[in-house]
Amino acid sequence: MSFKGAIFDLDGVIVDTVPLHFKAWQKMFSEYGKEFTFEDYKKKVDGIPRINGAKAILGKLPQEELERAASKKQEYFLEFLEKEGVKVYQSTLNLIKELKEKGIKIAVVSSSKNCRYILKKANIEDLFDVIITGLDIKKGKPDPEIFILACKNLGLKPSECIVFEDALLGVEAAKNAKMWCVGIDRYNNPERLKKADLIVSDLKEVNFEILNDHFSKSKDEAN
Repeated sequence: MSFKGAIFDLDGVIVDTVPLHFKAWQKMFSEYGKEFTFEDYKKKVDGIPRINGAKAILGKLPQEELERAASKKQEYFLEFLEKEGVKVYQSTLNLIKELKEKGIKIAVVSSSKNCRYILKKANIEDLFDVIITGLDIKKGKPDPEIFILACKNLGLKPSECIVFEDALLGVEAAKNAKMWCVGIDRYNNPERLKKADLIVSDLKEVNFEILNDHFSKSKDEAN
């Protein structure tokens, strides 16, 4: 069985906005007297909606204050983005282009409401058949909603698609959607993404044939 769709997370998979997000979170949390490490970022806020990220560190603050904190983080992120620009992973773009040539439908997903702005800034918005952002979902990862919605908009079943994720909660969301998942280990810690079906350090390690071979074998073994 061949796969028909590929769903790419945005931050950390297509674009390297992680340093900008981390700095924005860190600046905002410091205003609340909270120390925030990169380890905290990876485990507690990476890949989830802003309000959930604020809650993960600030805990029992009133909802109104959490929303204010999340808004501050957004302001700081946009400031850093404007100043520093967007770095794109060329290996990911190369894979997307190859998959498109093979007739694979492509979606990009992000829990961030900045998704379309970032795609425009990087000049890659036209690469995708479907774009799902934080504005389209009600539940953040590890809930599978974002991936199920992407499949629906691609006109495909979850079992026909591959998800590409670099975040722990993103991999969990893909597996909760019962989807085949490639984990991209950017931090040299593959154990973190152990629930993924295939783990690579960068997407230059795979192409259509390698993916299709792994995907087909796992489907055959499952039947």
